Amino acid sequence: MPPDQPRPAADGTPLPYVRFQSPHRNGRGHFTGVFGLANGLAREGRLSAPQEAFRRAGNRWYDAAYPDPSTVDPTVYDDAVHPGAAAWFKVTATHLLARVPGYLEILAAHGVDCRTARSADPGRIVYEDEVQIVVVPYG
Repeated sequence: MPPDQPRPAADGTPLPYVRFQSPHRNGRGHFTGVFGLANGLAREGRLSAPQEAFRRAGNRWYDAAYPDPSTVDPTVYDDAVHPGAAAWFKVTATHLLARVPGYLEILAAHGVDCRTARSADPGRIVYEDEVQIVVVPYG
C-alpha cells in the first residue's frame, strides 16, 4: 500500500499516524526516521548529484511546509525531558506524505532499510499540530 494511503486497523478503522524509520536502533537506542537516514547519507557524501539535489530541495520544501516542533518547544526532542521522542505524520497530511517516496527511493538505492510504521497510538503525545505528532514511545 502506498505510504500516503491510510491502512485500516483490524476493525476497519484507518490508523491515523504513520512514520518511516529504520528497523534498527541507532547508537542512542532510537529508530532513525526517513529524513535522518537520508541526511546521514548526505553527510557521508554517498548521494549522487541528483539525489543530493532532491534531498536539498525536499528538505527546504518540508521546512517551509510545516512547523518544526523544536521551534515551538525546544525541549520536545530533549532526551532528558522526552526520552526517545519521535515525530509521526498524520495520515491526513497527504501533501507531506506524497513526497516521502522520493526519499525512500534514495535509501533503497543505497541499501538502507526503512520501514513504514502505522499506529493508532504510537506513544505519549508531547507535541501536536495539524500534520504531525511527536510522541515518547511506550515502554
